[in-house]
Amino acid sequence: MAETTQAGGSTHEGMEPRLIAETGTAARVAAIVEPALATLGFRLVRVRVSGADGCTVQVMAERPDGKFEIEDCEAASRVLSPLLDEADPIDRAYRLEISSPGLDRPLVRHSDFERYAGHVVKIEMAAMVDGRKRFRGVLAGTQGASARIRAEDASEPAEFLLPIDAMTEAKLVLTDALVTEALRRAKGEEREMRDDARESRREIRRARRHRHDRPTNESRRPSGQARPVAQTEGE
Repeated sequence: MAETTQAGGSTHEGMEPRLIAETGTAARVAAIVEPALATLGFRLVRVRVSGADGCTVQVMAERPDGKFEIEDCEAASRVLSPLLDEADPIDRAYRLEISSPGLDRPLVRHSDFERYAGHVVKIEMAAMVDGRKRFRGVLAGTQGASARIRAEDASEPAEFLLPIDAMTEAKLVLTDALVTEALRRAKGEEREMRDDARESRREIRRARRHRHDRPTNESRRPSGQARPVAQTEGE
């Protein structure tokens, strides 16, 4: 019998549950790594077990804002590697790969379908919907617990309403619009970092000026205390 992780079953407090989860061996791995990632402040996106390089266990993760830097990968690897060695959910030798979701990322949470509205997606359903399991179209946000998909082909119905928790996979399609948005976001973050750096330099300069402008001990005599008057020769 295929195993499926329960939506929200191993979700750390405050973390949004995944609605599209793994089955089989990948589900066993996900049940182990998801709580551990949550303690680091990361969210599990997907676990995939493949035959690449003999056997590869790929763990996709991200921060709640969607970022996942090299330092985050290293931190996650240091925690997950010994944890998986101890739990031993894979029946053969494997290579652990920690990665970010990438541009053409899987969509697994309700908020993913809202955040990436306007982009092209590919979706596979667990059961037939209008005589088919596979859909491709422009994501138009959500309606309740379902995703709204606008058809690209004029011969199809204008829009499909697909229950998110009935999907086996949902993934962004790499398009020029998706790449352009990612570049624009990266430039915005770079500009923000430059602004923060400039503000830090200003703070340092202000602190230095303040230190140089501080009165000397001599000028801070208590009020009412007269300053000694130098005597000239012969007085």
